[in-house]
Amino acid sequence: MELVSRRAEVAFVQEKFNLSQRRACELVGVDRSSHRYQAKAERNVELKQQLEELARKRPRFGYRRLTALLQRQGQEVNHKRVRRLCVKLNLSVRWKKRKRLLGVAQPVAQVSAVNEEWGMDFVSDCAGNGQKLRALTIVDTYSRVSPEVEVATSIGSQRVTRTLERAAAVHGFPRRIRTDNGPEFRSRHFQSWCEQRGIEIIHIEPGKPTQNAAIESFNGRLRDECLNANWFQNTQDARHKIMAWREDYNQHRPHSALAYRTPAEFAAQFEAPAKAASRVIPNLDSELAALASASNCQFTRAKDPTQNVGIS
Repeated sequence: MELVSRRAEVAFVQEKFNLSQRRACELVGVDRSSHRYQAKAERNVELKQQLEELARKRPRFGYRRLTALLQRQGQEVNHKRVRRLCVKLNLSVRWKKRKRLLGVAQPVAQVSAVNEEWGMDFVSDCAGNGQKLRALTIVDTYSRVSPEVEVATSIGSQRVTRTLERAAAVHGFPRRIRTDNGPEFRSRHFQSWCEQRGIEIIHIEPGKPTQNAAIESFNGRLRDECLNANWFQNTQDARHKIMAWREDYNQHRPHSALAYRTPAEFAAQFEAPAKAASRVIPNLDSELAALASASNCQFTRAKDPTQNVGIS
């Protein structure tokens, strides 16, 4: 019998025979705790709606990154609670586990500043009209910002350097570039271009993509969240969608390696000091020469910088 009807029977027996609730429950055969239980309102209704909405917009985000997005929206929520709800709502992202060979990891030089090192690589795909697509991806190893992504049917070494020039016009040149051993990165043109700008080239060992882990991670996210999630009509359509994804990656996507801050947020804290350090300091000798010619005086620069400039 339904609990609701049992409760009605208990109430009827209490009123009809003027019995206590305990005695009435015993006669009807209902446990007192069940009879007195009051259902609590679901506290996760709004959170479930927000999770489902975020999961629709970002279907490849796991519970930790969804938690970061909710917290950025002002929600006080624990990642364990989000994980339980994701499992309940069937929003969990399934990952294919790769079989990895056991071996001794080789240490990779750590970076400690923006523009200290950029990682570069290529990603391939195909458009709906049959065109083969190739994307040159660039990532700052420290801030994880992607300065540029070039999309075309073919990308040679000269196009690689043009892309780097375009990225450097906004972000500045890196101290070194880490790449694999592709012909575009081994060409004389690319090596000459880097040498003229004082950029060191680091080629990883063949078959060791983990030595360029930052760009491999970026390419994995690009593949999973953009290339596999979209259908490209042609090269122009692919370029437009990939550029939109790169902008979202830099500005809005929380990054686990940056304590779930976006790459743009992480890099912003270094922009002000970098701009202050990059200001042009006027040449003191030229200033003194101009002043001397204007006043018919001869200035001598002291060897000790703490002393004053002499006038004769």
